[in-house]
Amino acid sequence: MAFQILLNVLLAFVWMFLKVSYDPVSFLVGYFFGLLIIFTFRRFFHSRFYLLRVIAVLNLILIFIKELLLSNIAVLKVILKPKLDIRPGIFALQTDLKEEWEITVLANLITLTPGTLVVDVSHDNKTLYIHAMDLEDAQEAIDSIKTTFEKAIMEVSR
Repeated sequence: MAFQILLNVLLAFVWMFLKVSYDPVSFLVGYFFGLLIIFTFRRFFHSRFYLLRVIAVLNLILIFIKELLLSNIAVLKVILKPKLDIRPGIFALQTDLKEEWEITVLANLITLTPGTLVVDVSHDNKTLYIHAMDLEDAQEAIDSIKTTFEKAIMEVSR
């Protein structure tokens, strides 16, 4: 991915030098043409087209913002209730993520979301133990995490 980005920037500078125009618009046009060239020759690279990974990162950020807002509203509803009828609990999430940085990102995203906290990670990095403030159904919480955060992290890393 880094090679493709550097190649794209290099192609943008080559475009600027060939056009003998050193303004930002010329660089952006060259960057766009570089994108087209790299996309055309993407089968010669070992990794996938880097713009797809950038889009996947943006998708992960949007998913996190959405989950952050929804969980803030859920926590606010619990706090504003006159009667405290929460069911706190700890559940185990079996993850399909392999790399340590992927598991770290997943644990941080879960912890940054209000109402949940990653308490521990197993020694083999396959299981995350998560405390939820209001846990109605553990399987529903597991499925929610797997279909949002874990799936988005997999799209970024693979």
